[in-house]
Amino acid sequence: MRWLVAEGYPDAEEIRVGQDHLNTHTPGARSAAFPASEARRILHRLECPSTPNHASWLKMAAMKSGVLQRCCVTPRFATREALRSQVAAFQAERNHRQARIVWHFTTLHARQKLRRLYLQI
Repeated sequence: MRWLVAEGYPDAEEIRVGQDHLNTHTPGARSAAFPASEARRILHRLECPSTPNHASWLKMAAMKSGVLQRCCVTPRFATREALRSQVAAFQAERNHRQARIVWHFTTLHARQKLRRLYLQI
């Protein structure tokens, strides 16, 4: 995060960062990792919108990455081009099959688990 603020986007007023729910991604963790003034400087420039634990785009990306790793990235490749070719073939095959993520966390589950967020009628 310090790199993002200092070097990646030094002129940006605000940097929006999508994160998973790791305990290292909290403001408190940054305060523990840096002196207070540095932590404040970093936090002031970052906007970290909430992402849901279930059915988030981040979770979908992690799932797709896991499938990719299990299916074709496990062996070592002699060249980057060989890896790129294998990943492109994997992607083309999944697109052809129209592979989808099947969520087990249903709307009913969401309403039960997140009932405090829904209006009570």
